[in-house]
Amino acid sequence: MKMFDVYPLYDINIVRAEGSYVWDDKGTKYLDMYGGHAVISIGHTHPHYVEMVTNQLKNIGFYSNSVIIAQQKELAEKLGRLSGKSDYQLFLCNSGAEANENALKLASFFNGKKKVIAMKGSFHGRTSLAVAATDNPNIVAPVNQTDNVIFVPLNDEQALEEAFLANKGEISSVILEGIQGVGGIREASRSFLWKIRSLCDQHDAVYIADSVQCGCARSGQYYSHDWAGVSADIYSMAKGIGNGFPMGAISISPRIAPKYGMLGTTFGGNHLACAAAIAVADVIEQENLIDNAKKMGDYLIAELRKLPNIKEVRGRGLMIGIELFEDAAPLRKKLIYDEHIFVGSSGNKNVFRLLPALNITQAHADQLLTSLRKLLTV
Repeated sequence: MKMFDVYPLYDINIVRAEGSYVWDDKGTKYLDMYGGHAVISIGHTHPHYVEMVTNQLKNIGFYSNSVIIAQQKELAEKLGRLSGKSDYQLFLCNSGAEANENALKLASFFNGKKKVIAMKGSFHGRTSLAVAATDNPNIVAPVNQTDNVIFVPLNDEQALEEAFLANKGEISSVILEGIQGVGGIREASRSFLWKIRSLCDQHDAVYIADSVQCGCARSGQYYSHDWAGVSADIYSMAKGIGNGFPMGAISISPRIAPKYGMLGTTFGGNHLACAAAIAVADVIEQENLIDNAKKMGDYLIAELRKLPNIKEVRGRGLMIGIELFEDAAPLRKKLIYDEHIFVGSSGNKNVFRLLPALNITQAHADQLLTSLRKLLTV
């Protein structure tokens, strides 16, 4: 058997990692400023993380949600404290797509409606509902196509209001990323988020904050939506929540009541996954990584804006998009093969993304800046 060939791969075999560095099988050391799509939140192989996961595995790695799993309660308490949402409820699953799938489903259960407003440029995952709400026809199969999703331009308050009015009484939820990731690091404005909150309240709709990439402290707030001072009804999480261990979650407003069988999962919230997520929450809190993400993000963004041949630098915290005047692929290739620095692509070919661990230092940032200055000046 061979692998199903759907990933365009770099010819690099990573075999070891520590902090913000990875090594290939030839011993070459790379600075990781991408974290495998924003997954590595507390650095590779963080000692506390390794200890927590290893110790848990020695006791029990898995049992299903038919018994008490005490680590789930511990994780819920820690995430409630970190996010400032201690009165919310936690449902655990396995990935960002699954988190968004459950969020959309739960919203529909809650109000009995079936239409969803999503944003142009969005990415919410590849499963049925999540991909239907994703603005990329290339990954929406015929079986996923639906008339129940309405796309409006990000930050277009008039279009948002018109979508509600044209589908009066039918809108179940509005889903959006606080900062679009795949869409090229586009941030929802404060006024737009408040307009969503207001319209959802007026029309009995659910506000879903997709925080899979822009959450878990990456923006310098636990949820990037927090920069607007607005509260969503459901927050979806994944990626950085487990630092590489498959974990997803939704944080649910107390106004949405659960009932047995409403949602479910075999693997979600198992002992090992919870140990990984608890370790991440511990490190974020103990090492003040929310503050560090803001501090290092502010530094990087300010310094990047001083570099030549850059059209625009966007983002918050350690979720940064750099737009060039041309296709960014050749630069990314030089960064990886010549400078040994990993960065990421986006849906906009001229934009590359920085999504490093939240505990990077100024030395890591300066290493990237030195290489970019050299490559962009040529």
